[in-house]
Amino acid sequence: MSNNNKKLGTKFIHAGTVPDPSTGAIMTPIYQTSTYVQAAPGVNQGYEYARSQNPTRKALEDAFAIIENGKHGLAFSSGVAATDAVIKLLNPGDEVICANDMYGGTYRLFTKVFEKYGIKFIYVDTTDVQNIQAAVTAKTKLIWIETPTNPLMNITDIAATAKISKAAGAILCVDNTFASPYLQNPLNLGADIVMHSATKYLGGHSDVIQGALMLNDDTLRDQLYFIQKSCGAVPGPMDCFLVLRGIKTLHVRMKAHCENGIIVANFLRNHPKVERVYWCGFEDHPNNDIAKAQMRGFGGMMSFVLKDDSIAAANKVLTSTKLFALAESLGGVESLINHPATMTHASIPREERIKNGLADGLIRLSVGIEDAEDLVEDLRVAIEAN
Repeated sequence: MSNNNKKLGTKFIHAGTVPDPSTGAIMTPIYQTSTYVQAAPGVNQGYEYARSQNPTRKALEDAFAIIENGKHGLAFSSGVAATDAVIKLLNPGDEVICANDMYGGTYRLFTKVFEKYGIKFIYVDTTDVQNIQAAVTAKTKLIWIETPTNPLMNITDIAATAKISKAAGAILCVDNTFASPYLQNPLNLGADIVMHSATKYLGGHSDVIQGALMLNDDTLRDQLYFIQKSCGAVPGPMDCFLVLRGIKTLHVRMKAHCENGIIVANFLRNHPKVERVYWCGFEDHPNNDIAKAQMRGFGGMMSFVLKDDSIAAANKVLTSTKLFALAESLGGVESLINHPATMTHASIPREERIKNGLADGLIRLSVGIEDAEDLVEDLRVAIEAN
């Protein structure tokens, strides 16, 4: 049975792992080594130096490919490092079309690091693919989208965007962090590269920093592997082991995230002190029909704004929850609450944030897998403390 024909749970549990041939250990060993002994100069067992190759990382990279229905996987020291590798495929003068709603760390990397090297980033509302089409020029070499977006949960039509990128001769890279491979597989929809901050749902336990790229094209894989090896932003074997372990329970965790997400999103929408909830599972969410077509569920990520949309009111909620921990990041088994304007998206200038709909009082939730009733009560008490 091919990996693509396996059910999700079977795929995630067995992806990339085989019993250790020397001991029969069912878990992939942690190969904590920096180098490998060679029988003669240039004669080795496939491993030379741990920046280039590591058996634990190899198992994880194989797993990355399998869970995204791809041919190749590459592991990086963080999601930002994975993004950095993709942009290093470009040359001065190239143009990138990207979403105007995106993770603040990605925006910072684009504007503060790569713009000075002559790469132009064009920000558009990608929820309407006609905006993407209108931005295409002869210099367009990459289209970068998140769907759902961070933090406004906007949805972009991946298949329609892939048609545009192919016609333009550009690479389409999709940040699939919020959805995870449990909910969405962009390679199946025509994307060239899928990026994950594996720190989030793939690891799933808030104990590791890592990034991932998944793809099918052999030449593109060789180019990205060269960048990975040459620039050295690789994860250590212990980190790879932790993400391998996390992937084994991805389907179980994501099911719980989705179930809790439905309950929390509807509680917030019906609370009299909440003005708006951003969650792509609502029937009246813009592009909900696209979300339903390209996703298997809607996950546990959402944002909301109080009717009193002041920072003071938001801060009261942010500092009053007991189960929702005030912290950066997302995708762990525990619930997190976040203030994008001062935390994850602080690197985006306020005028840009406001223009794109990211209000000062916006609160982002990563709904964990605790009991939903307890999470709702925690939010109710915090909201009504205002």
